[in-house]
Amino acid sequence: MILELDNVELYFKDKRILNGIYLKAQTGEVTGILGSNGCGKSCILNIIFGTLIPKYKLIRLDSKPILKPLYQTKLVKFLPQLPIIPNNLRLKMAFKLFQVNWDEFISHFESFSIYKNYKFHQLPGGERRIVETYLLLKSPGKIILLDEPFLHVAPLYIEIIKKLISEEKQRKIIIITDHLYRDIIEASDRLYLIKDGHSKLITDLKTLEDFKYISQNTL
Repeated sequence: MILELDNVELYFKDKRILNGIYLKAQTGEVTGILGSNGCGKSCILNIIFGTLIPKYKLIRLDSKPILKPLYQTKLVKFLPQLPIIPNNLRLKMAFKLFQVNWDEFISHFESFSIYKNYKFHQLPGGERRIVETYLLLKSPGKIILLDEPFLHVAPLYIEIIKKLISEEKQRKIIIITDHLYRDIIEASDRLYLIKDGHSKLITDLKTLEDFKYISQNTL
């Protein structure tokens, strides 16, 4: 499956945030979105999902225009920056609802076994982020949108999540953004930089220096 977001124009009041955005993502690849804070990365994911309506946009799946919000197709799962699971829901019930295997989860995150009967509000922030990311990655769906999945997550667990993303991309389109740009670069097969409201396909990491997104020798 190939997803394309094209011709996006987004304004907040009279301020133009995005202009002429194009982005392509497909099954078998992780598409990473880079950019400075406030550049519109989260807006792009919300536009794809269908919860933010820009002035113009065109979304295509396998070259066919999608005229209704993508979330209505039930093909897409979205992890925004805020928690998505109700605070009082217990983990064991969430895994049932998302049709995800708890024992497989514990094989990756052994120390989380004590949390099975916990409610989500009882989890530390980083651990909650891990569980929510895992549920979306492993639940049925063809398109996964991850906004800041590494937020407050320990480096060891970030490495596990990146491996899981690499496994799941074989069956799903995965689009990811995070302020930890090194992890996004490492996890992604296709990279876009959002700069001055435009999207730029990055085929050479030196281009990130040219656009002053990173300084020399920071990679």
